[in-house]
Amino acid sequence: MKRLFDARARLRWIHLILGGALSMPYFLLASVFVGPFLGQANVFTSTGLQFAAFGVALPTAALTAFFPLVRPLSVGAVRALCAVPAERLADGPARSRAARVRTAGWFTLHLGLGGVISGMTLAVPPFAGALIALPLITWLRDSPLALPEVLTRAWGPALAPVAGLAMLVALAGCAALAGALLARAAPVLLGPTPADRLAAAERRAADLAVRNRLARELHDSVGHALSAVTLQAGAARRVLEHDVEFVREALTAIEETTRRTVGELDAVLGLLRQGEDAGGGLPGPTLDALDDLLARSGVKVACTRYGDPAARAPERVSREAYRIVQEGLSNALRHGGAAPVSLRIALRGEELEIVMENPLPDRAPVVRPGGGRGLPGMAERATLLGGHAEAGAHGDVWRLTARLPAGGAGGTR
Repeated sequence: MKRLFDARARLRWIHLILGGALSMPYFLLASVFVGPFLGQANVFTSTGLQFAAFGVALPTAALTAFFPLVRPLSVGAVRALCAVPAERLADGPARSRAARVRTAGWFTLHLGLGGVISGMTLAVPPFAGALIALPLITWLRDSPLALPEVLTRAWGPALAPVAGLAMLVALAGCAALAGALLARAAPVLLGPTPADRLAAAERRAADLAVRNRLARELHDSVGHALSAVTLQAGAARRVLEHDVEFVREALTAIEETTRRTVGELDAVLGLLRQGEDAGGGLPGPTLDALDDLLARSGVKVACTRYGDPAARAPERVSREAYRIVQEGLSNALRHGGAAPVSLRIALRGEELEIVMENPLPDRAPVVRPGGGRGLPGMAERATLLGGHAEAGAHGDVWRLTARLPAGGAGGTR
């Protein structure tokens, strides 16, 4: 009995009454045509005609449910009133034919059950109230109410309150049953279709791709800056009392490196705040800024270029190439100290080649627990462009090699 009147049952009852209210315009429109068609000027004079008009109204409602926006409105009402888990319902308008057909079925079921329960809600309580009050108010016995014959007999007034309470409980039971039926049908008719699931999976994949790209940008930019700043600060500390000019240059390099990195960090975090989609371009330097990177890297770099890659490589390839070089310099600083680095960047035909070498240290480098994300991130950058990148020991040198497709070199940047 308690479940017939608890909060969930009441909310579902309200949802049914909402369906009845939505069915009224269709019912009134159908009554305009059903009455004259059956030779009656007013359908409200006959219960049969009213049911006929209601039967005609439901297919009309089903047709209007094919509009895409009907589904999100219905889903919102179900989530708020029917206690259906949100993840079992679809998001957004119905785009496919299957989704529209399911929505039309739901809309018809909601309005059909809602119309019946709403009619019962309007009719049953007044009649049940009259029955409950029948023993106390004698004039009700002679009223024009169409009371059953048994209630007019000797024991009739004593049984009337029981009959009235039974009718109210029956009404609540019908409303609870109809509400439970709608709650069970909602995930089937308003749940995601295969096309909706595919679109959601594509959105999740796009979001994950953007997160990975932003993570790589932060790692390469901030990681390189921290490595360079650490090296410059350590070198300045060692010669603090002997070479003031070197300390001044080191502090200047630290200042410029951190200022530039803060700007890049603000740009990437700005994309996070704006919810940038996967199609948006990430900000960042290109090979045009390579000279500044090498000058402030904290290590001597012998750089040779072939084919003018800064001017002719496509912008995306140029940006990823810059980050790959930056990650290579970070590894050289982290593991090789101040050992000189050789860098060759060549644009040959439709391929951009990057080769970076630095001597291996006498002592094996300390590896962070679980490994770093720099080299895998560099490989991901190359793979996403359709290229290849690898790094490893070759004799007594550490060599980084990356080959990136540069089709359309010299085109729009």
